[in-house]
Amino acid sequence: MLETLMNLVQQQSGQAVINNPAIPNSQNDSVMQTVAGSIMSGLGQQAQGGGLGNLLGMVVNGGGNVQGSPVTQGVQQHVEQSLMEKLGISPAVAMSVASAVVPMVLGKLMNKASDPNDSSVDGNSILGAATGQHGVDWMGMAGSAMADGKLDMNDLMRVAGQQTGSGGGGLLGGLGGMLGGMFGGK
Repeated sequence: MLETLMNLVQQQSGQAVINNPAIPNSQNDSVMQTVAGSIMSGLGQQAQGGGLGNLLGMVVNGGGNVQGSPVTQGVQQHVEQSLMEKLGISPAVAMSVASAVVPMVLGKLMNKASDPNDSSVDGNSILGAATGQHGVDWMGMAGSAMADGKLDMNDLMRVAGQQTGSGGGGLLGGLGGMLGGMFGGK
């Protein structure tokens, strides 16, 4: 998945990085690598910090409303911070790079994940990489929670129990946020 993400960053970095006079050409590759790595770690921060529902909503919706998503905003801030700290890029340049590249890359990544004809990345791999929980059928859990057409506490407990093997545990809040994000909640 990281290779797919790096390819997307390279494709979307023309004006913001490669043709940006504020970024020396010798730093172009470092900037793009930092952006790609920071997008991944930023998605992880969002998933761990209560944004799992919004992230799942982005994946399920194929990238719809990426621009206005709190996940995108959080990832952009993370990318800005990384560019400033790791490469010494000025705040204004870091902000312009992040705001130009992150929404485009996330939108294309989510579109790829929802495209049945594109096997380079899927929703489960995005959510697995973001949460550190690989091998989990995130997309199946999302569908299973709504199997009866309504969402209630029993659905949350059942799905949380499937994930943790314990009947809910600490995952319940994350699943509540996950399901809230699917319905446009924050």
